Amino acid sequence: MKTIKQLVMSATLVTVALGLGGCAGMSAQDKNTAIGAGAGAVVGGVLTGGSAIGTVGGAAVGGVIGNQVKPPK
Repeated sequence: MKTIKQLVMSATLVTVALGLGGCAGMSAQDKNTAIGAGAGAVVGGVLTGGSAIGTVGGAAVGGVIGNQVKPPK
């Protein structure tokens, strides 16, 4: 059991590291879209009790809102 937990934790850390490395060349609008989608997925999941439809819907709405946010000049 302990080996499986270590494997899952290692895979999770590698995935997060690769995901963050992929954000290096993103524009401000792309970053806002990704942040909005992530936040929307969390909020959608919480509001619907972990429903997949709520999580995906929240991510979609959050991504659209994040895309429309303009950085201050």
